[in-house]
Amino acid sequence: MSRGWESKSVEEQQAQAKAPKPPAVSAHLQEAEQKRKRQSLELQRERILSERTASPHRRTALTDALADIEEKLAELGWSIHL
Repeated sequence: MSRGWESKSVEEQQAQAKAPKPPAVSAHLQEAEQKRKRQSLELQRERILSERTASPHRRTALTDALADIEEKLAELGWSIHL
């Protein structure tokens, strides 16, 4: 039985997905991933800064989490915007 046009198209798409990407596309994807990570970390930082607590244990945990997030942001080239 012969295969239809749709199955050939799927095979072509799978072959294209497996093919190595040109360096420009790879660099663009890497840049987009870094931007997404930075935005996610910035949102986490803002959430931590907005939390208020009377518990010293919770405050310590938030301070540690904030330091960790700011360290990760610094690795991505982020600096505090005042």
